[in-house]
This record gives sequence, structure tokens and C-alpha cells, in this order.
Amino acid sequence: MNPAKVSREQITRLTDLPNIGKATANDLRLIGIYEPEELAGKNPFEMYRDLCRVTETLHDPCVIDVFMSITNFISGGDPLPWWTFTEERKRLLGKKTKESTDMKVLMR
Repeated sequence: MNPAKVSREQITRLTDLPNIGKATANDLRLIGIYEPEELAGKNPFEMYRDLCRVTETLHDPCVIDVFMSITNFISGGDPLPWWTFTEERKRLLGKKTKESTDMKVLMR
């Protein structure tokens, strides 16, 4: 859902979360997350690693940004666009680019 349209009081489904559409909701289900409240305490980097393992695909690192946006929101943060978290993700991973070789290290 578009972050500008999110109402914290009306979050009942995964697609009610900021930045989450049908495809990403399906990805969340693949890693065992079926309800928004199940995101509490989750680590977005571990969620990304789990998704890559389950699908046997190296997903775009922007998926981490989306996961950061929803875990932040569930923890009480504002509903922000996923790209708000890109610089933080890059800083936390200690990298300047999205080279797939760096992402393979994350998946170990």
C-alpha cells in the first residue's frame, strides 16, 4: 500500500502495510509471516536471507529496504516510502553499490 494511505488503526492484512502489494505479501508468506503483527521483532536482513533461500533466488537488495520499512512501521515508526531506507541499508551492509557478490556474503 502507498505509505501516504496507510492508517495504523486499519492494519489487518499484510497488504495494509506500507509498501506491500500482493507480490510482496506472497513473499512474506513464503517466509512464514501471515499477519502484520508477526513482523514485531523481525530482522529485515534475516527476512531477506530467508526469502532468498526459500526461493533459491538472489532478490534485488531493495527488498531489504521494503522489509526495513515494514519492520520500522510495526515498531511504531511512520509509514515511509521504502527508498527512505536505502542509504541506511547500504551503510549497515558497509557497501557503496548493490553488487551481487556482496549480497552472496549476506546469504551465508
